[in-house]
Amino acid sequence: MNNTSLSKVWFAATRGASNWLWLSAFVVLLDQTTKALVVSAVKFKNSIELLPFLRIVYLENEGAAFSILHDAGGWQRWFLISLALIVSVMLMLWLRRIRIPEQTVLAVGVALVLGGALGNVIDRVWHSYVIDFIYLHWKDWYFPAFNIADSAISVGAVGLLIDAFQESGREEKKLKGKA
Repeated sequence: MNNTSLSKVWFAATRGASNWLWLSAFVVLLDQTTKALVVSAVKFKNSIELLPFLRIVYLENEGAAFSILHDAGGWQRWFLISLALIVSVMLMLWLRRIRIPEQTVLAVGVALVLGGALGNVIDRVWHSYVIDFIYLHWKDWYFPAFNIADSAISVGAVGLLIDAFQESGREEKKLKGKA
């Protein structure tokens, strides 16, 4: 398959929201760049305080979100890699089916989740853990450290929820129009 055929398969106007894959690639690039900066600037220091409630730290997370499964003995690495890759393929196929422009919020949400998932998979493959570095706290309250990929997944999930509400409104309008 030559380059022209590949671009027609994934990026043609009839291929749904595949054109949003650039956003996924941007998330991966930003995630990996910030992690590299943190490794070079913070790994051997305690932390860098940016604001009274925000620190940059270096943490190695062998588990899933909020360090779930971090002490599972190693099997979780390959399980989480496999799961993320399967979900990523499903997200790419979903992107192809999204109707543009009426589902742009959905396309952006899926692209963000995809980019975040791939950013964390790269860490798991290269390091066997995910590098977390954004640490929010206020007085005695501490939020678990996270990274750019986690942020993209969270923002993308909000986009999916917003689209679900919008879709329900569209369906309601269709039903009222038929009545």
